Amino acid sequence: MAAGETQLYAKVSNKLKGRSTPLLLEPLLAMGFPVHTTLKALAATGRKTAEEALVWLHDHCNDPSLDDPIPQEYALFLCPTGPLLEKLQEFWRESKRQCAKNRAHEVFPHVTLCDFFTCEDQKVECLYEALKRAGDRLLGSFPVAVPLALHSSISYLGFFINGSPADVIREFAMTFATEASLLADCSVKPCTKQLHLTLAHKFYPHHQRTLEQLARAIPLGHSCQWTAALYSRDMRFVHYQTLRALFQYKPQNVDELTLSPGDYIFVDPTQQDEASEGWVIGISQRTGCRGFLPENYTDRASESDTWVKHRMYTFSLATDLNSRKDSEASSRCNGEFLPQTARSLSSLQALQATVERKSVLVVRHGERVDQIFGKSWLQQCSTPDGKYYRPDLNFPCSLPRRSRGIKDFENDPPLSSCGIFQSRIAGDALLDSGIRISSVFASPALRCVQTAKLILEELKLEKKIKIRVEPGIFEWTKWEAGKTTPTLMSLEELKEANFNIDTGYRPAFPLSALLPAESYQEYVDRCTASVVQIVNTCPQDSVLISHSGRHPHCESRLRAGLLHAATARAAAPGMWGFCPAREKDPFPGHVLL
Repeated sequence: MAAGETQLYAKVSNKLKGRSTPLLLEPLLAMGFPVHTTLKALAATGRKTAEEALVWLHDHCNDPSLDDPIPQEYALFLCPTGPLLEKLQEFWRESKRQCAKNRAHEVFPHVTLCDFFTCEDQKVECLYEALKRAGDRLLGSFPVAVPLALHSSISYLGFFINGSPADVIREFAMTFATEASLLADCSVKPCTKQLHLTLAHKFYPHHQRTLEQLARAIPLGHSCQWTAALYSRDMRFVHYQTLRALFQYKPQNVDELTLSPGDYIFVDPTQQDEASEGWVIGISQRTGCRGFLPENYTDRASESDTWVKHRMYTFSLATDLNSRKDSEASSRCNGEFLPQTARSLSSLQALQATVERKSVLVVRHGERVDQIFGKSWLQQCSTPDGKYYRPDLNFPCSLPRRSRGIKDFENDPPLSSCGIFQSRIAGDALLDSGIRISSVFASPALRCVQTAKLILEELKLEKKIKIRVEPGIFEWTKWEAGKTTPTLMSLEELKEANFNIDTGYRPAFPLSALLPAESYQEYVDRCTASVVQIVNTCPQDSVLISHSGRHPHCESRLRAGLLHAATARAAAPGMWGFCPAREKDPFPGHVLL
């Protein structure tokens, strides 16, 4: 156990103090569960129902930290509802689409009322009482309308709350902190500085004007009902990355995690030395177990996705206290608030509905010649006057003509003879399988277009189906040497080289928009947008010919964004994904099924 963990455990390992057993605890204790683990399960599930706590206990039966006395961390937020929340969520989506993700996207729209604090599991009920007392005390003076003033700086955009409404909200936060200290023995630090609702934080400076325009479009004239919501999180994983499982995965080895769609995995980026390429080591939120998992079965989740909502106090627009109490009473069940309603369909489910009965086959190009003969392959096969010759049987018989000569092949290499054979074998296998395809999309890299042509020839479709060149699925440009993207063959050059190219196809991502040395997030966004458009516009089954998530010249090869996009963002019934091998890939050019 690390020294930091030992200190943390020692800090919170006070003995449980006796108190009356709540109703939720009794049925679980009757089943034989220890008091401390039962309280832990209730705290981890928001103390909603005994059934949810029971499921948590069963899921965590192999959790090595089950008996560790580590409490949850809690925080109180003031959250908008109704039309204002809808407009803020629309801003969240548009700002992410137009200006990329920033820190504000990690959490839902909110005003922070107090910093995160710890509370012992057996005293969580006291926090709920503290919230209720604070709310009841300030209900009559809570502002009917909370004025929001837009504030912008080079790295921050948000709404400030000023004046007497801000004073009332601060008083509510301080009252909650006082009550929590008295009832639950918690040290709570209320927010006494400028109250704010963050819209964007730590964004690129050149996005400031666009973000401001989006923010000014948020209508603030609507009345809004505000709620004070109490959330908790697992304090051990505050600085971890959070991944969301998109597909089911059954372990092939004892050191691998079981994944179900929707599972959240906590990953420490500094502890990945043991993981093979394409794999990560993480801890499952659902089971508490640690193990390896295939990274492209997951997608990045937001920080707050794993937070648990416990209770919320609604500041009703109606000032009639009796009507509010009646409403509050109707929202309880056996003394506990009812669980929040299920979330709307995720973007993945919505996409699944739109592409139902479609299939996309993702194929990596065959073996490239420079993968075998190294960076100097072109010098090995060219004469002093710049002509090509075949020094080895694994070099291709010939090269297509390029307007700028043979040198452009250096960063856009062709398939080797073995790669040509692999591509034909892949096409032959598809023919035997009976799979029918209606369209083929290829990265503009020569090796991908060659692979597409050879597969179509084996399928006897080379004259019926034209290859659609899609620059959006080109590999990560950061891998490419130099400060510019490689010079690729034009559509006219490809046609002259006898490739059946669809010159009328309008790509999702034009070749001129490829950025040299793009960031990984730009890479993933590009691939995602391209694959989603292909899936949404293609009437029937398609084949994508693109790149692997690795590069033969990268010592610490990275898992790429194409498969991440194809499997994580555009998956649908009948669509194939790819699970990377734990060892070095022995057969490049494989069909990813």
